[in-house]
Amino acid sequence: MRYLHTMLRVRNLDAALKFFGDALGLEEVARIDNDKGRFTLVFLCAPDDMELVKQSKGRPAPTVELTYNWDEESYGEDRYFGHLAYEVDDIYATCERLMKLGITINRPPRDGQMAFVRSPDLHSVEFLQKGAALPPQEPWLSMPNTGHW
Repeated sequence: MRYLHTMLRVRNLDAALKFFGDALGLEEVARIDNDKGRFTLVFLCAPDDMELVKQSKGRPAPTVELTYNWDEESYGEDRYFGHLAYEVDDIYATCERLMKLGITINRPPRDGQMAFVRSPDLHSVEFLQKGAALPPQEPWLSMPNTGHW
């Protein structure tokens, strides 16, 4: 398992970049504008972590992900922290092991690529398949979402 990023929702992307970039000195390493989903993701890293990010294969890590939803939303104070993200070698084996430990898979890996669980304190944790998505398979393919993530 490899730590990837922590996601934070932001209301004003320019103000957030001024804070995290100009004030804290984090550097932008990737940006995704998604017209269909109406959001922008900006990945930032600390200067001392830039070498690790450059060596990352696939997803840049370790980073902070700023998520800016283009349409105004009210998250409430508790929803500005988004989630921790880890890359795993086999998302199905990871989710199966967690289920055996009694952990609810809130967002099953139906796509062979992404899953979410929550900690006992309700922190969301995302798991992303290393490399290409695994072929969809049961029981994950037909497993519904449970709760929030």
